[in-house]
Amino acid sequence: QVQLVESGGGLVQAGGSLRLSCAASGRAFSNYAMGWFRQAPGKERDFVAAVSWSGLRTYYTDSVKGRFTISRDNAKNMVYLQMNTLKPEDTAVYYCAAGGWGPSAPPPTTRGGMDYWGKGTLVTVSS
Repeated sequence: QVQLVESGGGLVQAGGSLRLSCAASGRAFSNYAMGWFRQAPGKERDFVAAVSWSGLRTYYTDSVKGRFTISRDNAKNMVYLQMNTLKPEDTAVYYCAAGGWGPSAPPPTTRGGMDYWGKGTLVTVSS
């Protein structure tokens, strides 16, 4: 079992930055790939970014490439999402998730590819 708790959401103006954090507890955190997903009002929960268990591989959805950075600290059981140059369309509830990403496998970009989820943190970007 892995328990995940997100923090760092809030209200920010367009062009601003936020850093989301995800604290993990439970066994074998470092065995899991970690990801961030987001869900805007009335929309599906979509993939944002993923990082492998080692932190050496990352993957992003096209709309956030060059603006968001995912990272992890296995010693602290933490995952981060640094979000820069935020846009109103980034407004959503952001969820942290843990799952698998094998050496030869594609990145976990679907909800079904993740085993554990946090409850989310709200990010609102005003124009």
